[in-house]
Amino acid sequence: MSRTPDLGTEPEFRVEVLQNPCLPPGGGQVHAIVNVSSRGPESVDPSVRACEVIIVDTSGSMYGEKIEAAGRAARAAVEALRDGVRFAVIGGSHEARMIYPRDERTVELDASTRAEALEALRGLEADGGTRMGVWLTRAARLFEGVDGIKHAILLTDGRNNEMFDSFEEVLRRFEGAFVCDCRGVGTDWDVEELRRIDSAFLGSGPDIIADPADMAADFRAMTRTSMSKTVADVALRLWTPKNSIVRYVKQVAPTVQDLTERGVERVPMARDHPTGSWGTENRDYHICVEVEPGAPGRRLRAGWVRVVLPGPTPEQDRIPASGNILAEWTADEDRTTGIHTRVAHYTGRVEMARAIQDGLAARRGGDEATATTRLGRAVELAHGAGDEETQRLLGRVVDVLDPSTGTVRLKPGVDKVDEMTLDIDSTRTVRTRPRMNGRVGDGTPGPV
Repeated sequence: MSRTPDLGTEPEFRVEVLQNPCLPPGGGQVHAIVNVSSRGPESVDPSVRACEVIIVDTSGSMYGEKIEAAGRAARAAVEALRDGVRFAVIGGSHEARMIYPRDERTVELDASTRAEALEALRGLEADGGTRMGVWLTRAARLFEGVDGIKHAILLTDGRNNEMFDSFEEVLRRFEGAFVCDCRGVGTDWDVEELRRIDSAFLGSGPDIIADPADMAADFRAMTRTSMSKTVADVALRLWTPKNSIVRYVKQVAPTVQDLTERGVERVPMARDHPTGSWGTENRDYHICVEVEPGAPGRRLRAGWVRVVLPGPTPEQDRIPASGNILAEWTADEDRTTGIHTRVAHYTGRVEMARAIQDGLAARRGGDEATATTRLGRAVELAHGAGDEETQRLLGRVVDVLDPSTGTVRLKPGVDKVDEMTLDIDSTRTVRTRPRMNGRVGDGTPGPV
């Protein structure tokens, strides 16, 4: 385990590697859970630069109660911003209209600009279609040249009207340019679309706001969380020995994010995987490396994991914490057969998430046999892990006949909110927020 000294405005980082390093003769696949924790100052120093862009769906489907609630939510977010940060508000339809300020720029928040923004958010009007790629493109332009924390909130109530290829090109073009947290209000939006945005922009996982009345509290909480961050663009650097293969690098807590293909070679024999902005928090990463097999008694550093705060050049990067992933070959079967409990836990969680998503997709497609098999497997895994919350959510979609064997029967009628909540919850491995109205609640950070 390693840790940083006190760096004032920056968090103190720690790295702990959890694994069973023992491999049998001929074995070469090394698994480890890398726990990265950070502890920031009790209050954020005013010198920490940050920029917030609030994107509110103002398309025609938002007419009535939803657009009024969206206006209140955006005002709650503006009220939660701290003085000195830069911000802007976008109204999203078939275009991305600047609600505040009126021209394409961000402004510094003070008493005057806060009051102007709050006034501009009164009486929002709903009209037009839904082109999320256009919204994200304008947000990316607003963030250009901005240093420090770059965070966006995106709210929608519908499906994207853009061509799939055009939307994917926007995600590829601006991937990682800022952090974006997504919310869907009601049940007419697509979970997978928001999951794609969340993945590209390293969000905390999409979520559902079933009741528009809950929108303001959710926006306020997201903004407060964003305002608690103190360092941006943190990377997880993984060095591996010659002739090794990195099978995957996945964030597995608090949400599942596959970072394998996001790695870039900034220094020789290592790849930097983006992790976004940090304040006081705790995340787990599952790393799998394939190394050349060794003979009994041989020991090897299979990986060197470092937290990196990038500088202008690789030579100016700062490494506040690091840890080693080890391999040791032995003929002692008792030492090689034991899987570290944390590795086993997250392996099961990732499989359960995939089973839930496959099962729900099959159910929507009318393939009841596949849906029953996959959701039954999810029930079996949730039961074995003692995950009562996921069992409860699965119980709203299937009748559980025997949880230990995953024997289930599809329910004939399922509330859309329950189905979407289960889908969203499948990739959330650590729940830090209480449930409200069938969804995750107020966003207040809790223990991990």
